[in-house]
Amino acid sequence: MRNIKLTLAYDGTDFSGWQVQPGQKTVQGTLTGVLEKITQSPVTIYGAGRTDAGVHAAGQVANFHTESYIGLADFQRACNALLPPAIRVIACQEVGPEFHARWSAQAKTYRYRIFRGRVVPPFLYRYVQHDSFPLDFTAMAKAARRFEGEHDFTYFAASTGSEEDDRERITTRTIYRSELLRERAVNSTSEDTDEDKDENEQWVYVVRGKSFLRYMVRKMVGTLVEVGRGKLSPEAIPALFELRDRSKSAPTMPPQGLCMMGVEYRIPENSPAPNDLQAIAEA
Repeated sequence: MRNIKLTLAYDGTDFSGWQVQPGQKTVQGTLTGVLEKITQSPVTIYGAGRTDAGVHAAGQVANFHTESYIGLADFQRACNALLPPAIRVIACQEVGPEFHARWSAQAKTYRYRIFRGRVVPPFLYRYVQHDSFPLDFTAMAKAARRFEGEHDFTYFAASTGSEEDDRERITTRTIYRSELLRERAVNSTSEDTDEDKDENEQWVYVVRGKSFLRYMVRKMVGTLVEVGRGKLSPEAIPALFELRDRSKSAPTMPPQGLCMMGVEYRIPENSPAPNDLQAIAEA
């Protein structure tokens, strides 16, 4: 039995998230149907993360087992020929039987984009959250750093939908990087004035961690926006961890600004590459 790893990119706008849901169009469901058509047998796909409805991916990782002898390049070509244009297989690799896209993951990186101009260009609106109102970037950037380290993220987690599961789940998470950056939009030119460039600016929140709770990144960004509006101070973040009350958390930001950028796995000991973490698909 072969174990095939796929690296995927997708526009999540028209999907009800990654995970299969009855009667819903999902990325996992769409990919499963295509792979079963190619292999002519039932397929179970495991994803590195369960992106929510409207959330995008530039480096989602999945794996499945198959007895098919189809070559890797042919697998990739066949998938991309049958999948809708909103989903692309950008890499296909055969891995050892112990590999699991979710349980073998060492770290994941997400980015959330906030467009700061008055008018969102039509080719960006599906991938950014628009907020042109006054925000304190310096305070938000300072607050973002407060998320780094190991903390109880109950305040920043949505319910699982089950009170029993909520009571039993572990809410402590480790964040390796949490940073707010300024970035010029792709339509900026050297001829633009400083005012034009400010209009085209995006603020990009980058977070890298071992794993994440449901809505966690979007609630973290919502908290940063509250800081930017002066409703919270950066120094208040530690107190929110101690609060451990998700009912009092900041608003969950809309999904379109969020993108799963990449997943990292440990390189096997018998690999000729350095025994370090391998970034699978981080843009």
